[in-house]
Amino acid sequence: MMNNKSKLEAKARRLIKREYVIWLTTCGPDLTPQPRPVWFVWNRDSFLIFSQPDAHKVTHVKRHAAVALHFNTDSTGDKDVIVYTGKAWIDSQSPPAHKVPAYLRKYRSGIKDLGMTPEKFAAEYSVAIRIRPESLRGW
Repeated sequence: MMNNKSKLEAKARRLIKREYVIWLTTCGPDLTPQPRPVWFVWNRDSFLIFSQPDAHKVTHVKRHAAVALHFNTDSTGDKDVIVYTGKAWIDSQSPPAHKVPAYLRKYRSGIKDLGMTPEKFAAEYSVAIRIRPESLRGW
């Protein structure tokens, strides 16, 4: 029988596989939370997000590593509440987006909808942000 923590972790794994976006909350210069939806994949032991180099989230992550991630909930906020907190960093060793098979499988259509090739997307969204979760809460 699964305990509550195991159930929560199982729900989180399902959402990681199912959801198209995750909300990334960084801290602005005045420490105001700055949430935004982002494309993501789970890669090894962390979330992997690609960004344009001049995006605020890149500057925020460089200044304040503490971030939160969460998924959309159901329409009343009663189900699928999953919130991670963790540390983010710029991963200069990551391959570009078009060389990450899971990312390309998941977002090939979205990249095309942006009017881009995978290579053009990778050139424009050239900064890899990694987030290693440290805690999980939800219901």
